[in-house]
Amino acid sequence: MITKEELMKIQILHQQGLSQRAIAKQLGISRNTVKRYLRAALDTPVYTARAKGRSKLEPYTSFLHSRIKQAKPVHLSGEVLFREVKELGYTGSLSLLRQYLYQYRGKPMPEPVVRFETEAGKQMQVDWGQMRGGKQPIHAFIAVLGFSRAMMVIFTDNMRYDTLEHCHRLTFDYFQGIPREVWYDNMKTVVVERNAYGEGQHKLNQAFYQFAKSMGFIPKLCHTYRPQTKGKVERMVRYVRDNFFRPLNTKLMALGQTLDVQSANEEVLIWLETVAHQRIHDTTKQKPAERLIEERKVLQGLPPIILPLVASLDTSVPLPSLKVFNQQPLHHDLSVYDQLMEAI
Repeated sequence: MITKEELMKIQILHQQGLSQRAIAKQLGISRNTVKRYLRAALDTPVYTARAKGRSKLEPYTSFLHSRIKQAKPVHLSGEVLFREVKELGYTGSLSLLRQYLYQYRGKPMPEPVVRFETEAGKQMQVDWGQMRGGKQPIHAFIAVLGFSRAMMVIFTDNMRYDTLEHCHRLTFDYFQGIPREVWYDNMKTVVVERNAYGEGQHKLNQAFYQFAKSMGFIPKLCHTYRPQTKGKVERMVRYVRDNFFRPLNTKLMALGQTLDVQSANEEVLIWLETVAHQRIHDTTKQKPAERLIEERKVLQGLPPIILPLVASLDTSVPLPSLKVFNQQPLHHDLSVYDQLMEAI
């Protein structure tokens, strides 16, 4: 039997137009399994925990330990040890060996030099960034489309599940579509237990599982201790903090005023349209606004009601409403900032 999360992936990939053969290949299961569950349309599969397989490297760990100790203080490279264990019968990859050596030596894996790019409409990355702590905290929900690098920023005073879901809805409305995949880290509002049913098979928050299914996107989790798999949004958290929040906050402080969530949300929409999306991106060498036009063409369509009334959402949290997101681009002069500051 397959897990509930796997069933969701089968159904969503089928909705996205993939063939049964393509779904089976992508998920690593048989075509008959895909066919059976699409026919049955089961919503409550029986969970079966999968036993974690034995690593191909396990029979050679004792040899590796002894070789490393014998060679001290000389450092044996991964390539050298790879050649030696291959002579002993090791059939695994060099990357698996390197990962084990970094863990054994207590060193972090190095950051990859080459950044991976994604096709239009495929991926969005999501993260929370704390902009201000204390008794009046401000958190930033930040979502970045992988192809265009266009982003949506929503400021809140909490990171509860209802807030997370509402931020997703606002974001999909702003982008005028839904990507096929959305990447996260270890948010408790998204994942209950990593690898609950086996390696890479995670147990999702039930409410989030239903939400993702209804919206038609597949949730993905970045690898533990490898946040660079979600690097686009990680960099944007710093970008928003350094280029928007701190400058605006310090300007208000100089005027003897305090930045609140509502004001931050009003200002950030203008900043996104006039600054963030108009800059030339270092990697793509294009403006995110220009690439967003292309990406919007291949995003999945919005459901009939993208922003239903969220009764359980705390009304004291001044999140943006639907009317904020005019589908026409904003073209404000930067002098608008000064006018807004004077009006506060």
